[in-house]
Amino acid sequence: MNKFEIVKHPDEKLEQPCTKVTVFDQKLHNTLDQLFDLMMEHDGIGIAAPQAGITERIAIVYLDDETGIIEMMNPEIRLISGEETDVEGCLSFPGIFGEVPRTDLIELTAQDRNGKTFVMQADGYLSRAIQHEADHLDGVLFTSKVTRFIKEEELEALEEETT
Repeated sequence: MNKFEIVKHPDEKLEQPCTKVTVFDQKLHNTLDQLFDLMMEHDGIGIAAPQAGITERIAIVYLDDETGIIEMMNPEIRLISGEETDVEGCLSFPGIFGEVPRTDLIELTAQDRNGKTFVMQADGYLSRAIQHEADHLDGVLFTSKVTRFIKEEELEALEEETT
C-alpha cells in the first residue's frame, strides 16, 4: 500500500473538480483510514482527497472526540444562515493563513464509507471545516476566498489571547 503525502500548492490536482464516488468497498475504507492518518500526522482538522492526490469526492473532518470523525463521500452543502469570518489555514498551504467569510449554519448531505446517505446540520467551526473540505472537492482553494492574509506572528498572538 502506497503511503499518501500532502499535495502542496501549486500542484494542479488541487484545482480540479473531483469525480463522484460510486464504489464503496474495502479499497475506499483503506483510503479513508490512510487519509485520516495523514491528517492526524500533520495536525489537521480536515483533509480532502485531492490533498493526497486522489481525484474523488472524499473528505474527512475531525475536530475532537465530541464531534467524532465525519467521513464524507459526495458531500452536498446547503447554506442556511449567518455569516462569520475567521482565520483558516490549509495542509496544502503550509504557513499561510487568512480570514475567510463562511456561512455559519449549513446542512450537509453525504454518504458514509458504506454508501449510506446521511444528513446533518453544522454551525460554527464545524460548519467552516466542512465547507473548507467540500470546496477542495470542487477545486476551490481557501486562498481564493481570503479577505485578509494573516502573518504567522499575528496568528500566534491571536492564539495566546484565546488561551
